[in-house]
Amino acid sequence: MASFHFFLSLLFIFFIPFSTAIPREAIYDAADVLTDSGYVSMSLTLEIIAESLLEQSPSATVFAPSDSAFKKFGQPSFNLLRFHFVMLPLPFQTFRRLPAGAKLPTMLAGKSLTVTTSPPDHAISINNIKVTPSPIYDDGILIVYGIDRFFDTSYEYTGPNQRPNSNPISSCTAMNRTMNSSNSFDQAIEMLKSNGYSAMASFLGMQLSGDISQNGITVFAPADVNVISRIGDFQDYPSFFRRHVVPCKFIWNDLVNFGDGTELPTFLEGFTINITRSGGVLILNSVPVFFPHVFENDRVVVHGVSDVFTVQDEATTSSEVVDADVFSEDDQNVFDPGEF
Repeated sequence: MASFHFFLSLLFIFFIPFSTAIPREAIYDAADVLTDSGYVSMSLTLEIIAESLLEQSPSATVFAPSDSAFKKFGQPSFNLLRFHFVMLPLPFQTFRRLPAGAKLPTMLAGKSLTVTTSPPDHAISINNIKVTPSPIYDDGILIVYGIDRFFDTSYEYTGPNQRPNSNPISSCTAMNRTMNSSNSFDQAIEMLKSNGYSAMASFLGMQLSGDISQNGITVFAPADVNVISRIGDFQDYPSFFRRHVVPCKFIWNDLVNFGDGTELPTFLEGFTINITRSGGVLILNSVPVFFPHVFENDRVVVHGVSDVFTVQDEATTSSEVVDADVFSEDDQNVFDPGEF
């Protein structure tokens, strides 16, 4: 029966229509809605530049300055416009979960926007500029929010500076003591499927057996379009999934507080995930985190990454490693090899 479910899941994965670009119709629809909503200048701008900007991206979030901002600022440069395009989908419920200090990589090379929402304030803000309380346009792959002025490319986040965590082992054992006894991953699986991570959702459903202990898990999920071109033989599938899962639940703030060079163990024996930064963007094994907090509940958190983690035959560097011994034997055996 397990093999039959596995076969059906594979059929589902490989017959999904993948797209490497946002459909032109979505751009035109968004432009029409922007016009109707009073963002005429950004509507015209979107029609002119968006297709060339978004031709290599399957999804995006656009921040649209108001007409008064265009009138006050004048004609923005192409680079400034690129600074208002984030190459990941940010639906409102995901957006509002991002903590202050979270980085959003933009189409302007080396530049990121920063979440600056304050806990008492329910209004979302980016670079200290408030965002409309709901998207102006949202079709699931292209999302547009309004802002009342242009973002400043020289903005620097001045929030509380937390020292990099030098003891991630204690982080894992101390953070996750309140986990309840829920034994269902249905919510995580459905959320992944609805956000373009169907391949990882299928692996999650097949590979997890029994209860996850109090430490939980963290899943780093590449989008379907990245998965389909990077996995080969059937025998590669268990390895592929296990190297994207850490046997501890690390939310976004936990990850950004780890120092560069920290390594996280995975369920693939001998494979670790190395944490670095580039231009303020969190990098895991040379792969940027593009969609923090795709999903979170008491047992699992999912972060979207821009590509798959590859296995490299190279010596382990002398970096800080989260000791896998901190996890219980039950943690190490939540994956059922019998599924394959």
